[in-house]
Amino acid sequence: MKALILVGGYGTRLRPLTLTKPKPLVEFANKPIIRHQIEALVSTGVTEIVLALSYQAEAMKNYMKVLSEELKVKITFTYETQPLGTAGPLALARDILWEKDTDPNTPMFMLNSDVICEFPLKEMLEFHKNHKKQGTILVTQVQDPSKYGVIVHEDSGKIQKFVEKPKIFVGNEINAGIYILNINTIDRIQLKPTSIEREVFPLMAKEEELFCFPLKKFWMDMGQPADYIRGLELYLNFAQPPKPEKYQNVDIVGNVVIDDSVEIGDGSVIGPNVSVDKNVKIGKGVRLANCAVFSGSVIDNSSFLSSSLIGWNCHIGSWTRLENGCVLGDDVTVKNEVFMNNVIVLPNKVISESIPQPKIIL
Repeated sequence: MKALILVGGYGTRLRPLTLTKPKPLVEFANKPIIRHQIEALVSTGVTEIVLALSYQAEAMKNYMKVLSEELKVKITFTYETQPLGTAGPLALARDILWEKDTDPNTPMFMLNSDVICEFPLKEMLEFHKNHKKQGTILVTQVQDPSKYGVIVHEDSGKIQKFVEKPKIFVGNEINAGIYILNINTIDRIQLKPTSIEREVFPLMAKEEELFCFPLKKFWMDMGQPADYIRGLELYLNFAQPPKPEKYQNVDIVGNVVIDDSVEIGDGSVIGPNVSVDKNVKIGKGVRLANCAVFSGSVIDNSSFLSSSLIGWNCHIGSWTRLENGCVLGDDVTVKNEVFMNNVIVLPNKVISESIPQPKIIL
């Protein structure tokens, strides 16, 4: 089996983190977002993965070379000279995905690169094979369907229609960004900018060739910082990682994931819903909750960080307080006794004064 992952976006909503690293390589729970997906695909039996590249292609290629060897999976690339939307990359990768003598009804996976969920790919594949139609969409329930394109379907899963941002209630299930398509779906797509959601799927549904498979547990589109933080909470509640045992005088609260290389000072309280990546140094009496600290950063004594993302190689001074959606890019320094409230800081900046109101530091 093969799979195509769409990784060509610029990740603008997750800036400033994506100014120095492509979004699929931004760590989530201490490993790149795309690694979660590739591991799930490999465990389902996928042997070749095609990445539709565009932005920061070299960084993606370098990481994938290592990952390909580690996971024993073939990873190949296509390159967009112009944005091709969410369907055009299928046509671009046609010769890789649909080799000579391949049965046209052979299934393949297709994923958006910023989706995190339980990845029930084996069950989804079995469902797809049983209904014997051309496509299957993974769907998830949302509380406010009026913000999305809603999928209306029969009890069997056969999709009847798509309703964009409905004014009246027609359902609460939306496209979760993971598909299984028979290879011959590529015949529907020309090599030009095309939306699979708006131009391809509605026609397949009209021809009764499209089904949906329900996601029973968590799902999150990692498009923006608030979603990242919420997604981390959902993931850790689902994964239930083991509690770190090496920190004798540190209070670990709830679900956290902490790399073994991390140093934490006595009297600190870490959690709930926290990830701390490689070579991070945390001082004494530090409080972390609902946040991610990326590799190489330093947090000095008695600081408080909540609902924030701390980029790579940052330095947070003593008695600082960051809360309500602060996001620091690569190599940001925050001086001692600074308060920041919902502040976005681009890479290589120094913050020496408090910023109590939401602001973007360019």
